[in-house]
Amino acid sequence: MYLEPRPGIAWPSPHLRELKDAVRALLGLDDDTAVIIRQLTCSEPSHPPLETVVAVLPMDGEAHRWTLHRPTDQITENDLRATLLHHRPS
Repeated sequence: MYLEPRPGIAWPSPHLRELKDAVRALLGLDDDTAVIIRQLTCSEPSHPPLETVVAVLPMDGEAHRWTLHRPTDQITENDLRATLLHHRPS
């Protein structure tokens, strides 16, 4: 059985899937831990208009969130490594 997205709902881009896989690998996450990556509009005057939020939601334990101040399509694995491993989650 092949699942099709509902009308108006797009499947994640290959780049977004790569970013999620990179988050899993960098943090050593298991399959039961949800990784959510969303691009949001930022209204803070000193920040770019788009930002990317990475959230990690383990089944048991504390959720963590990081914000990268650039659009999702500009995020690289090196950006994730620098942010996730060197900054405390918010």
